[in-house]
Amino acid sequence: MHLTTAFLPLALFALSPLFASAQDGSITGATSSPEAAGYSCDASKCKLPDCNCASTNPPGGIKPSDTPQFIVFTADDAVQSYTLDSVNQFLAHRKNPNGCTPKMTYFTSLNYTNYTLVTDWYVAGNEIADHTMTHVGTPSTAEINGNLIALNALAGIPLSSITGFRAPFLSYNAQTLKNLAAASFTYDSSSAASVPVTDPNTDAYWPYTLDYGMANNCLTNTDTCKGEPKLPGLWEIPMYAFFDSRGVAGPHLMDPWLDAADGSTRVNNTATLEYMKATFTDHYNNNRQPIGLYTHPIHLSTTYPGVSPDPDMIDMINAFLDWAQEQQNVWIVSNEQLLAWVRNPVPITQLDTFSALKCSTPQVEASQQICNGMPQNEAGLLSHCQFQDFPFYTCYGCPKQGPSPSNPNPEQQVDDGQKPRYRLPSNCSTPFWDPIAGNCICTSNTCTFADNSRPIGPNGANLTGGGIGGIFDNDTSPAQSAYVPFNNSDLPTLPRGVLPSVLLACVGAFLGSLTLFARL
Repeated sequence: MHLTTAFLPLALFALSPLFASAQDGSITGATSSPEAAGYSCDASKCKLPDCNCASTNPPGGIKPSDTPQFIVFTADDAVQSYTLDSVNQFLAHRKNPNGCTPKMTYFTSLNYTNYTLVTDWYVAGNEIADHTMTHVGTPSTAEINGNLIALNALAGIPLSSITGFRAPFLSYNAQTLKNLAAASFTYDSSSAASVPVTDPNTDAYWPYTLDYGMANNCLTNTDTCKGEPKLPGLWEIPMYAFFDSRGVAGPHLMDPWLDAADGSTRVNNTATLEYMKATFTDHYNNNRQPIGLYTHPIHLSTTYPGVSPDPDMIDMINAFLDWAQEQQNVWIVSNEQLLAWVRNPVPITQLDTFSALKCSTPQVEASQQICNGMPQNEAGLLSHCQFQDFPFYTCYGCPKQGPSPSNPNPEQQVDDGQKPRYRLPSNCSTPFWDPIAGNCICTSNTCTFADNSRPIGPNGANLTGGGIGGIFDNDTSPAQSAYVPFNNSDLPTLPRGVLPSVLLACVGAFLGSLTLFARL
């Protein structure tokens, strides 16, 4: 299927990050200071698992040497096959020390998202989190809560599993945090840890609760910090920046590989790899605060027509992860997994039995036809919702109109001779729910998952995997398998002649807007 003029909004959206990278998740210096934070927490009253003071020390009094080094991997924005391709080129071939493929967090906004891929990604064990419906900063309640409703209705993600939020453009205020608490979110991850861990004024805190207010972004969000907002039980998971040779003056937060390093005007993959290794080492050799790879996947997609990422950049990121996984006790995790450990921390000697880091597969007979996010079961069962601006697939029936903040769960479109599909109830898990028959194929006593983890190697060594191995240095690229939707259908693509015109139009619109602002 090829993209026609009707699908140009999809193209414009997909290309927009190419113009927005400078402002969507970047920082230029420290975003907080001890004076601006004015933070104080009573550790005698604030106790795990539901309260934690902002601290650079590992939670639960665990020594840094007994603490795993976590690398958090997240992605933002729409979910499409080409964005999952982009993520998989860094994670699919890897294993954590217990033999499990690393999981990640996808902060999902719904414009141009293919809902069935969200279902697939979730059933595969990844975390789905909220990024607003239409990707707006300082979002309204309707943008935040509407996303929850639509992800539940059209992707079958249990409301109880959507626990995290990240603000688009990392733009939030105190009211945003209050809205999250009112909607019973578990955590926000929109603030920056913007001062190196080696600096005595570092703001690289382990995740903490807002019982005593915010401790990050206190220079940029003036209505937070100094004890506000007090939101007991709501966690903040800071986004941990990398730093080049300039230290606090050279932070790199989201998509750091797209930034020029050390004050240069040109991107240098070798320099980026050097400062990523150096920042990781500082974390590893100090209090082992997590480090994060926070991505907009389209930037590095090799399967979206017209987007041509630097193959050396992709190899460099893999080289960094290869090197990091050679260190002992290093785990690539989702925010959900990180927070599970922070709330109930155990030393590295007990990680073998820590359930949040294990990997499990739903046990559903391969011969059973059920639209459940598993490839062997749902082939031929998906509904194709052919909206003009962004078509998508779903297991849960097409709505009469696209979801929006004012109507996140529209009435279902039921064709003549067909029956409506049933949305996921609260008492059944996604892989076991049959939305066509409207029943759970098992009970709480019979729904089973197979544990695929293996014993951890001696001294936390990663004996199971990963790595492509020296590709960045050898200047050779591995073959990457494209992410194939479970319905095996091609998603809309751009014909070759359209993309240059779209790109030119975007540039023209951008320059035109500059001219307009110059006249105001």
